Amino acid sequence: MTAIATHLSPDGDRYFDGMADKFADSLYGRRRGELRLALLDRLLPEMLSLDGQMALDVGGGLGQLSGWLADRGHAVTLCEPAVDMLQRARESLVDARVTSLPLPLQALPERLPGPWSLITCHAVLEWMADPRAAFATLARLLAPQGQLSLMVFNRDALRFSNVVKGNLDRVLEDRLAGQGRRKRLTPISPLRHGEILEWAEENGLVVTHCAGVRIFHDYLQHPLDSDEAYRKLLELEWRHSRAEPHWRLGRYLLYTLVPANSEESLP
Repeated sequence: MTAIATHLSPDGDRYFDGMADKFADSLYGRRRGELRLALLDRLLPEMLSLDGQMALDVGGGLGQLSGWLADRGHAVTLCEPAVDMLQRARESLVDARVTSLPLPLQALPERLPGPWSLITCHAVLEWMADPRAAFATLARLLAPQGQLSLMVFNRDALRFSNVVKGNLDRVLEDRLAGQGRRKRLTPISPLRHGEILEWAEENGLVVTHCAGVRIFHDYLQHPLDSDEAYRKLLELEWRHSRAEPHWRLGRYLLYTLVPANSEESLP
């Protein structure tokens, strides 16, 4: 019998060594990745106060977000434990104001305690065996007037998409999470909006902004067949990204969180 390859760390976290090509091709080489980045390009300037502060990009992957911040005047420290992904990031950011380090989230309190004025952590917590503890770690790194830009994979959207695909037994049995096997990219810990609110309160943070990313695209019955169709979908995604009830079904949920005592200082 052939052994099933797993990609879990000793702590049970999903890791991505040897998967840089998978991410580059399957995610960012397709419309879904292009759409995600295009929406972030519009949303982040409205959801964050960006004034060139030093930024920590946790689980920065291939470096797209670090590059985006560096282009806007930020000195960025990118942390990514997957060596091949970090190398790809370094190659693409060779002229950018980005320092890259091979560190997992758990190592940051000791190696890069901050406090940090701006922390970005996009599409990371859903790959952690204990996302609640990971959230608490991020909160401890944040400066008293700091901002945390958090994006997580939405469990409610995963449920909805499985129903659309006809995976009714899986949904009835709540078998939504991935197992971390082979090179599949279903997160092991998809998250709910209520969990983010609960963990924020536990750690003295408040949500000042929230949005849904890819609220329509992942439910399309047919692929986009032209650049014009893509532009129309992007406009629809943008218009409804922060509108009830649509944003809650985004494939990703995007948040800005700040310490409770600094809430009034943000727009």
